[in-house]
Amino acid sequence: MIKITIPIEPVEQARPRAVRMRRGVRLYDPAKVRKYKSDLALRARKKYPVEPLDGQLSVKVKFYRRNQKGVSKKRLKLREEGRIRPTKKPDASNYLKSFEDALNGVLWKDDAMIVHEEIDKYYSEFPRIEFEVEKIGESLD
Repeated sequence: MIKITIPIEPVEQARPRAVRMRRGVRLYDPAKVRKYKSDLALRARKKYPVEPLDGQLSVKVKFYRRNQKGVSKKRLKLREEGRIRPTKKPDASNYLKSFEDALNGVLWKDDAMIVHEEIDKYYSEFPRIEFEVEKIGESLD
């Protein structure tokens, strides 16, 4: 099992942007998402500098996002304790998509190999992503 914590503000996967080319359209990530994916991949590679995992994978991810300004001290304490969790956008699935894409070829060969996922969102004074990746079973493909 691999356990990694990366001190980075989670960024949700945004809709791709499009630009017309001579023979069609080219889609690309917005700059904020592109930078996040690059930073996350670089930091993960430093913590896990071996070959990407292959086979069936289980991933557990905790996204810790920054508290908004103007939150009362009482609510801030409840948020830090995990008793109040984010229910507003961005949704966990959008955080997960950018996370998975960033780690393709770094932690796993392809995110299609992930067969089980657990996702949590929290507030924190210290934004970060904590995750565990585990190989499960044997692949017969």
